[in-house]
Order: sequence, then structure tokens, then C-alpha cells
Amino acid sequence: MTQAFLTHITDTLAEIDAEGLTKVERLITSPQGGKIQVAGREMINLCANNYLGLADHPDLIRVARDTMDPKGFGMASVRFICGTQDMHRELEQKLAAFLGKDDSILFAACFDANGGLFEPLLGPEDAIISDALNHASIIDGIRLCKAKRYRYANSDMDDLEAQLKQAQADGARFIMIATDGVFSMDGYLANLPDITRLAEAYGALVMVDDCHATGFMGPKGAGTPSHFGVDVDILTGTLGKALGGAIGGYIAGPQPVIDLLRQRARPYLFSNALPPAIVAAGIEALRLVEQGDALRAQLFENAKYWRKGLETLGFDLLSGEHPIIPVMLGEAQLAQDMASKLYDEGVYVSGFFFPVVPRGQARIRTQMNAALTRDDLDRALAAFKTAGKACGVI
Repeated sequence: MTQAFLTHITDTLAEIDAEGLTKVERLITSPQGGKIQVAGREMINLCANNYLGLADHPDLIRVARDTMDPKGFGMASVRFICGTQDMHRELEQKLAAFLGKDDSILFAACFDANGGLFEPLLGPEDAIISDALNHASIIDGIRLCKAKRYRYANSDMDDLEAQLKQAQADGARFIMIATDGVFSMDGYLANLPDITRLAEAYGALVMVDDCHATGFMGPKGAGTPSHFGVDVDILTGTLGKALGGAIGGYIAGPQPVIDLLRQRARPYLFSNALPPAIVAAGIEALRLVEQGDALRAQLFENAKYWRKGLETLGFDLLSGEHPIIPVMLGEAQLAQDMASKLYDEGVYVSGFFFPVVPRGQARIRTQMNAALTRDDLDRALAAFKTAGKACGVI
């Protein structure tokens, strides 16, 4: 590697740091949870995707541990060669039943699921219409596909209809609308009632990435389509958030779609199968979620209390009903400073800034967790008050 190349990389890192955009990783020495240990201190954790508090649930830990003796540690193979155990199919079928779909297919992560979805299903004679705020994995998956690309402004149904008309006028054979079920930086829910209405009117398919909804939105936690009482064609999601917080993604949909993805989805064909312990814990997580009405109620009670507390203190919040509650700060350095001050006060959060969100829209994205107690929330609100005043935010 040449010194000139290394100097270029070093200069780029220096520019990132000078703009206050350097991301810092702190070392957690405890299991993931509502409270964690960082550098020997207990911290209230407000920035994990551990919505139902299952990441350290004893049943998941027990099942994962007990699975390794009879099933082994890893598969050392992709699925179609010699990497499929009976439990892989069991989890896929249970996920499909939970989501009301014919079948599902597992991936190493939902990033891989979204990356492998579009290319096998759509060709250059087809069209994909994508929400402007869709997750990077959807954007990358669409880039890998040869279908024509259209984009509509976030949740702007007039713009979506205009793009549907344009795709039809351009002669698209099949049209797929792609959207997050929940836009993770803002906590906004996609307008699935109007999206599905427009899809039906124009003969389009609907794909929804439901990573930030599966397990806790809608009856029994079946996600945003269930929350709105609508049906969509294809759902992607993750085991890495509310469903235990480990790793693993999936696509659920009609049987022919899943069958073709098993034959053609490149991240599925060329990635190791999920380890047995993860699969077994995923099956157990689904059981806990299906029986988790009390956890869901606690999660949304916490979210309501937390939002009201921040509003009372005078913070600028994005509106919404989701457990993602962003505190808007504007500039990247302010978000970094606020996160650092909160860390000093015993609250673990992260600043979000460009390129994760647009410039000038830096924030601290707080996320509620069913494992947090009222005392935890009160302590965290006191910390936000102290840090907010110290940083000149309130």
C-alpha cells in the first residue's frame, strides 16, 4: 500500500474529525439491557433497538446455550450446500405464520435481505418507487437491481401517485413501491393505508422493511401492516432488534417469491447459514413476543411518559407515536457535546449527524425500552435537564 494512499485516507479522517463527525465506540462490559456497564459505571441505556428488553432475557440465553451441544456452534456452509438444519426451516415457517405470509427466508442480517431482494425479482423493464427516507440497505439493494428507479418525497402521497403515473407512462411491466414501515431516524410511520390504496389503484406491489416495528407494533407485535390493518406483498425484517437483538434478517412473502429468492438471492447463496444458537433463540423470541402484550404495553407507557417529560423540559422533539423519540439539536458538534455531557450524567446515548441524517438535522435519537423503570426514566430526565442547560439547548 502506497504512502500517498495512506496519506489520503488520513486526511479524510482528519476532515471528518474537524467537522465533528467522528463516531466513537464505547466498550460495554455487561449484557445489553435497559442499564449497562460502561467503563465500570452503570449507565441508563436510551439508544439500543432492544424495544422489548429481550436482549438479556434468561430464556433466550438458556435456549442458545442448550442448543450448542446437540446442534453445534456454526454451520460452516451456505444453506444450499450443507448449511440447512431442521431448525432453520422451523424458524422460517414460524416467522411466516407470525407475519401472515406463505413462507420466509433467512439472511445474515436485514441489510443482506434488502440487498438481495430486488435484483432476482425485477428487471430493466420494471420499476421501483422508493421513499426518499428509506434505509440505506433498501437504497443499496435497489442500486443492485436493473429496474428503473423513481423516488417520492417522504410520505408524500401526491408525489407517490405522480411517480406511479410516470412509471406507467414509461411502460413499466411491474412496479414495486418500497418503503420503511418506520423511518428509524425520525420515528415516523409510513402511511401504509394510502400506500396500499395507491398500489391497488395502479397495480403495484408493496415492499415494507419492518425492522423497527416487528415485535411491538400492531396486534401481537406483527408490525406496521398489522398496526394499520392492511396487507402488503413483501415484508423484510430483523432478529436483531425487538426479537432478541442478536443478528439475522428475513424476507417474508408469497411462496413463489420466496422460492425464487432461494435460487437467486446472492446474499443468501453466498453467506453462511445463521448459527444454531441464534436460530433457536429466534424461535424462542417469537414465542415470547407472541405472549408479550404486557411488554408492549409497558414499552408504549414508557414512551408516552418519556416524550411528555422531554417536552416539559423544553426540548425540540419530532412528533410521533413510536418508541423512537428524536431530540433535535441541529449541528453535529452540539449533538456530540450533548451526548458526552449525558454520558457524564450516567445516560448512554449517541449523537446522530451527517451522513446518517442530513446536515443541519443532527439529533440524539432516544429509544424506549420495556425494561426501563419509572425511576430510570426520572433519572434520565434529570440528566437531560442538566446536560441541556449546560449545552445551552434549554
